[in-house]
Amino acid sequence: MNSVIGRDLAVDLGTANTLVYVRRRGVLVDEPSVVALNDASGEVIAVGHDAKKMMGRTPDEITALRPLKDGVIADFEATEQMLRSFIARVHRRRYFAKPRMVICVPSSITPVEQRAVKEAGYQAGARRVYVVEEPMAAAIGAGLPVHEPTGNMVVDVGGGTTEVAVISLGGIVTSLSIRTAGDDLDHAIIAWLKKEHGLMVGERTAEDVKIQLGSAFPAPGEPDGEVRGRDLVSGLPRTVTVSSADVRKALDEPLHAIVDAVRVTLDQTPPELAGDIMDRGIVLTGGGALLRGLDERIRHETGMPVHVADDPLVSVALGAGRCVEEFEALQQVLVQNHRRF
Repeated sequence: MNSVIGRDLAVDLGTANTLVYVRRRGVLVDEPSVVALNDASGEVIAVGHDAKKMMGRTPDEITALRPLKDGVIADFEATEQMLRSFIARVHRRRYFAKPRMVICVPSSITPVEQRAVKEAGYQAGARRVYVVEEPMAAAIGAGLPVHEPTGNMVVDVGGGTTEVAVISLGGIVTSLSIRTAGDDLDHAIIAWLKKEHGLMVGERTAEDVKIQLGSAFPAPGEPDGEVRGRDLVSGLPRTVTVSSADVRKALDEPLHAIVDAVRVTLDQTPPELAGDIMDRGIVLTGGGALLRGLDERIRHETGMPVHVADDPLVSVALGAGRCVEEFEALQQVLVQNHRRF
């Protein structure tokens, strides 16, 4: 009987990573949202980590792509194949599994985009699909008391979107979703290396530079690093040395947009709740929360206390997982929309 009860799923369908939480078993899948397809036959060659290794390294007949862009589905069929593959991984007995599924979506999602997410869930084999907004899931996953009448502010910096929300009494009071997030930080590094050093690098290299050298606020003893790429003039491989301060300068524009979103949301927050946030602070979740000094930068520019969630990468998945575990208790945080399209 247990296998039947334990099969409900929560999916954090992210631009950069997809996490699958299985009821009573926790997060079982945490893989990059990448699919490698054979162009001729249309069949899926690899999904997740294996597909990510192929990015920027594929021959003509294979395409490695990210089916989600800016937090929403850009390639419907690839998304559905990816979901199906991840679900098959956690449900060994295929014929048995028709799970209920909770999927996380950005708070700025349009009805059409939301329908696409639900449809992908149904096509991948779900019995019922529910949708929860990412900042709400992030707040629940970070352990914030979302049902109490106090203001909780969460900033979820993902791959495709940054979600800023103030939550009270189990609902979102004010929220802002901007399409500036981790991917834009990578692109800013690519553009800066091109402009300053005449060096072409791929997205994977840019992401590595961001992780190793990236920061949002100056700190003592910052590392320098070497970046390999292709020289734009000679067309030959070349290595340049860059400092953390250089990378911070490259990241300045997207970081400014993220901090600005926090400011605008604070500006729209009712004064009573703003007082609560002053006491409790802002909680950072998502992969972007791992960028060194981001908490310092937001603290410096808003004057609010800022904390990074315990495990920012899985906050959203854990929050959506809580919705699956305590389905009846947390029903109200799910976006109500019961019609099957």
